Amino acid sequence: MNQLEQLKQYTTIVADTGDFQSIQAFAPRDATTNPSLILKAVQKDDYRPLLEQAVRDNAGKPTGDIIDRLLVAFGTAILKIIPGRVSTETDARLSFDTEGTITKGRALIALYEAAGIPRERILIKIASTWEGIRAAEVLEKEGIRCNMTLLFSLPQAIACADAQVQLISPFVGRIYDWYKKSTGQEYTGADDPGVQSVKRIYNYYRKFGYKTEVMGASFRNTSQIVELAGCDLLTISPDLLQKLADSDAPVARKLSTDEAKSADLQKLTLDEKTFRYMLNDDAMGTEKLSEGIRLFCADVVKLEKMVEALR
Repeated sequence: MNQLEQLKQYTTIVADTGDFQSIQAFAPRDATTNPSLILKAVQKDDYRPLLEQAVRDNAGKPTGDIIDRLLVAFGTAILKIIPGRVSTETDARLSFDTEGTITKGRALIALYEAAGIPRERILIKIASTWEGIRAAEVLEKEGIRCNMTLLFSLPQAIACADAQVQLISPFVGRIYDWYKKSTGQEYTGADDPGVQSVKRIYNYYRKFGYKTEVMGASFRNTSQIVELAGCDLLTISPDLLQKLADSDAPVARKLSTDEAKSADLQKLTLDEKTFRYMLNDDAMGTEKLSEGIRLFCADVVKLEKMVEALR
């Protein structure tokens, strides 16, 4: 078996792309999208018609509504290819707006349900701010499952689990980027700070019996992926999926519930003040969360400009 086939023995593989052809090629169970991936996709000739149709069919609606319908059009098309779930992201400009995020999550689910897609097949992606986590807590109680993104630290993960969200997406590669830039060092294998962060979160969840799924995300190389074999899910870009498929090097399970139960971790209780203090105390987590929100916001604005140019 190649590395991708071996990895599928231990972990659910998720395609991190808005490219339908790549999703078909690698046969993942689930798929994730974000504003940056959708922006990239609609600039290609193959996917431009989806953007044009969204604008044409909703000509009298606000730009934000057209963007929502574009996201749902991508998600609906992806769900025709995969057997599992697709993640669709809320507007990153709502990252500090609990009520706004709740309203957006409900609106996206309503659009999917109007298209005949059951809410069980959708994950609403929300930034792992305190406000975003509170929004997810409300949505989960309504049966709207959430994927907490832009997650870089243990306190974010604990708050998400306490809110009983469906899934979190800790960002391996962006953590690696920060430490590489900060220290000037190269990290590989088990020494990678991004890998270590996800292992800590996974072990914490399994040791203390949390049901929230852990999906490692934002990978820079296959070494990071292989080191997390056994994680609940891993969302992987097409180029790295191809590298895994091209290699027959051995893949061993690295994460398991049994090993997690013996991890040296203390259970923490977080209120808002403790959450904010612990996140603030983590320079990497604070900087990467802020940066991630800014980048996603910028890509939403670019999408809006593309929509407005077609009106």
